Amino acid sequence: MWEDFKKFALKGNVIDLAVGVVIGGAFGKIVTSLVNDVIMPLIGLLTGGINLTQAKWVIREAVGEAQPELALNYGQFIQNILDFFIIALSIFMVVRLFQKLKKKEKEEAPAAPPAPPKEEVLLTEIRDLLKESNAK
Repeated sequence: MWEDFKKFALKGNVIDLAVGVVIGGAFGKIVTSLVNDVIMPLIGLLTGGINLTQAKWVIREAVGEAQPELALNYGQFIQNILDFFIIALSIFMVVRLFQKLKKKEKEEAPAAPPAPPKEEVLLTEIRDLLKESNAK
């Protein structure tokens, strides 16, 4: 069982996936910081100083400590949507760049000549055998 696990864990695809997850996590933190620290303050400036992340719709007010406030925090939801769109756009741009690079490599690489038909290969072999027998 240990050998099977080692084979699985050390495959190239698993290691590539692990690296992708780590880089993705770090990239997510960068995007969250971009949204929280750059985009949302600018939106707040444009909306007259409203902190959009604190925006909520209070369904029921808090009643002492016995009943906490019940609210829909739609501002935080909007911020998470912005995070998602920025990450999705970034990934789209990277994938598109890789596709263009692959396409360029395919265009630059010369196409391999097509394989000759079977009849032609057989005739060539027969010709070579006849030459050998005549040379002896």
